[in-house]
Amino acid sequence: MKRVAVTADPHIDALDGVRAIAAFAVLTFHVAIESGAALGDDFFTGLLARGDVAVPIFFTLSGLLLYRPWATAALTGAPAPDVRAYLVRRALRILPAYWLVVAVAITWWSRDRAGDPGTWLVLLTLTQTYHPDPWWVGLGPKGLAQMWSLCVEMAFYLLLPLLAAGLAAFARRAGDDVGRRARRLLLGLAALALASPVTVVLSHHPAYLPHLNSWLPRSMAYFACGMALAVVLAWAAADPSPGNPARRLRRSVAAAPGTAWLVAALAYAIAITPVTGPRFTGVEGVWPGLFETLLYGTVAVCLVAPAAMLPRPGALVGRILGNRVMRWLGRISYGVFLWQFVTLYGWYEFTGQPSFTGNFPGNLAAVAAITIVLAAVTHRLVEEPARRLGRRVTARLRHRERPAVPSGGPVPAAPRYVKSEHVNRSSSGALS
Repeated sequence: MKRVAVTADPHIDALDGVRAIAAFAVLTFHVAIESGAALGDDFFTGLLARGDVAVPIFFTLSGLLLYRPWATAALTGAPAPDVRAYLVRRALRILPAYWLVVAVAITWWSRDRAGDPGTWLVLLTLTQTYHPDPWWVGLGPKGLAQMWSLCVEMAFYLLLPLLAAGLAAFARRAGDDVGRRARRLLLGLAALALASPVTVVLSHHPAYLPHLNSWLPRSMAYFACGMALAVVLAWAAADPSPGNPARRLRRSVAAAPGTAWLVAALAYAIAITPVTGPRFTGVEGVWPGLFETLLYGTVAVCLVAPAAMLPRPGALVGRILGNRVMRWLGRISYGVFLWQFVTLYGWYEFTGQPSFTGNFPGNLAAVAAITIVLAAVTHRLVEEPARRLGRRVTARLRHRERPAVPSGGPVPAAPRYVKSEHVNRSSSGALS
């Protein structure tokens, strides 16, 4: 089967807005805990206490944005992304800014460990969640507890090329038809999502193993949901026939984003009840863990899907989530995620406030403002130079491996199931 290159999709601005909302939801959640506002048992407290739902939103975004070019390749026969270039971009996108925050946090609060090479090794390689006997209490050293989710992201980044290759091989067994290939990809992703409920069960039987909750399999359902959205988008682009169910789904979601948001709100309202287990104390149990996975996944999908399936950039959802301010906040959201605990603990030390003593609104405003400044500076001085370096390195890789094409030679034809007007449609939209 001949293959045709498919160019990248235009950047989806509305997803920057979703990313910004998720980043500040996590920040609000952490300030609410530190101030004590999330430690009560009333309804408002419950709204704050389940702010960790933003983490599945991040995972769903990663699954959607990073898998989309592989989904397009699996459906159309286009070349799959270059794995080396992908890994270089991911490393330079994530690690430099993260290393900076690690250095600040360790120097500030864990200076006695600064001379320990093992500490630096596990932290700089994002393997701290696999440490069999950590010296810190909780999810990480002071100022770095939120990085457990970045460890999960890194594991997904490394595993994604293998997952994509396996899914593509499974899809190709359906022949050349886009629809049959897409259904196979969705079936494979449904099987992949089962890793999460299986891990919930394994983490409680025969004994409780809390460290499994911070490993990739526990969150795989959220990534799989995002990857399924990527398949839907790629399917809708590759097969323009009126009966394409992916195109019908995309039109339906785009026509009624409020319905999806309402479902997300209802799922969140259920998640703040005891059905998902105790908020901060005790063991959640198997059934609460399963309900949490289902409800958090529903919230994530119903928030991400309307933004991802916009019919056009000027749609209402696009204007709300993709305006200039939301795009900017989305661009610096990685720094917001990285700096929030350093800022939070630094602010409490500077003001002399003990933990759990209230003033949630004032502390939130101050911590958010300082975090935004640090995130903006880091984005300008660290993230952007690293991304430019990544583009240069990957351009060299592409140049070295570009096959010679005879002058005036024929252009490869698209597969018979891809119409010519869809050959140059974007397929990625991934976080660059």
